[in-house]
Amino acid sequence: MPPTHKKLALLTIAKYPLWATPFGFLSMVFFRFPLWLNSRPTFWRLMGCGKNGTFDIVPDLTQWAILTIVDIDNTDNPQTLTEQHLQRYYFGTFILNWFKVFKTTTTTFLLDPIEGHGLWNGKKVFGELAKQTDYDGEIAILTRATIRLNKLSGFWKNVNAVAVQMAGAPGFISSYGIGEIPFIKQATFSIWQSKTHMKQFAYGMQQHKDVIKKTHRENWYSEEMFVRFKILARFCQEV
Repeated sequence: MPPTHKKLALLTIAKYPLWATPFGFLSMVFFRFPLWLNSRPTFWRLMGCGKNGTFDIVPDLTQWAILTIVDIDNTDNPQTLTEQHLQRYYFGTFILNWFKVFKTTTTTFLLDPIEGHGLWNGKKVFGELAKQTDYDGEIAILTRATIRLNKLSGFWKNVNAVAVQMAGAPGFISSYGIGEIPFIKQATFSIWQSKTHMKQFAYGMQQHKDVIKKTHRENWYSEEMFVRFKILARFCQEV
């Protein structure tokens, strides 16, 4: 039987010590070269992080993110690999060595996209995804949007209150605010005990439902994406 291909993603959140903050900023320039030269990723993005684990107007200059997507066939078993082996495969040795030199703490997730819709820069970067599946175990959610310039004020007035409530919602585990362009291209990566818990927050909390309605009524976004993942592996490495 010939191998079948699917896409897996690796998301690494890199936390720099305070003294190395400038090198976190510079990494967003220097990391582009090894990623351009690496033929394995079908898509990659270097992103900054917000302070409070979600859409946040205040950046955390000590924390940065790398997302890469690769095609995997059914003869591969990436779940058996260590974090460093995965990062070497997805990112390359230059980035791995950079983390070591600057004493960077990394939190890494190996992700299997299972459900979703929307585009990232006009592309279905995670492939063709089902709208819904029967899976209800621990789940990670990526919510991404490009905010229209004339809607920035309305967006930022509404998201903070929802973010605060998410952190205290039943079933919530953790989240990270990530983004390609400050204020404009924003995303939240959140982890929940189950899809049921996530839906109870997303569709059961009145304030969140109101914000969703405003999103469509006022046409805040020029592009949006919503993807759910199984977490195949996670690592936390202190160098």
